Amino acid sequence: MSDTNAANPLVSARGLCKGYGKGRARVEVLRGLDLHVNKGEFLAVMGPSGCGKSTLLHVLGLMTAPDAGSVCFDGVAAPARAGGRTAIRRDRIGFVFQRFNLIGVLSARANVAISLRVRGRRDDGLAGELFERLGLSEVAARKPGQLSIGEQQRVAVVRALAHRPDLLLADEPTGNLDSANATGLLDVFREINRQGQTIVMITHSPEAAQAAGRIVCMRDGKLFDHNP
Repeated sequence: MSDTNAANPLVSARGLCKGYGKGRARVEVLRGLDLHVNKGEFLAVMGPSGCGKSTLLHVLGLMTAPDAGSVCFDGVAAPARAGGRTAIRRDRIGFVFQRFNLIGVLSARANVAISLRVRGRRDDGLAGELFERLGLSEVAARKPGQLSIGEQQRVAVVRALAHRPDLLLADEPTGNLDSANATGLLDVFREINRQGQTIVMITHSPEAAQAAGRIVCMRDGKLFDHNP
């Protein structure tokens, strides 16, 4: 894909290569991939299962180092040292994974609160607002095991957004939601994007992708322009 949308990138990747395994068993997942995501952009990445979307998200989020190529965050090359990468992830990136990674012994509200404390952030009221917007106020005192899968998904979204990250990376955030809750979540994403939040969302859903301002498609470890 020829990427011309690099006027003011928050995260920028060039020549990304990533594979797993050795010898004949090795699988190349990212193949010289280029991507630039502007500040304030809402980008959707679509593609079939196994095409490398989740790996791309992990590399952009500085959780996984590429085998080749480079990632820059806010104009600065990703630190080589693990501590520097961890600090960027903690302070500036919010993640919504397909596995929600909620702490089972804590309530939904406490899961969000401890995430804020780890980041040294105070609760400025956004978490409560998001709990209400996403229909979670009545279950905020419950532990993850007492929540439906869709409720756990939405709690994970609140946790990812509560510290107001520069970049939100969301892997199939509507995958476990019914149509009404999926619509509500995408409405929240659109609203926070209008307020300046940068979002990269992986999705299989063409309907979800339409919420984004730009759509790219992934195939065989590379990105291509979306043709609606």
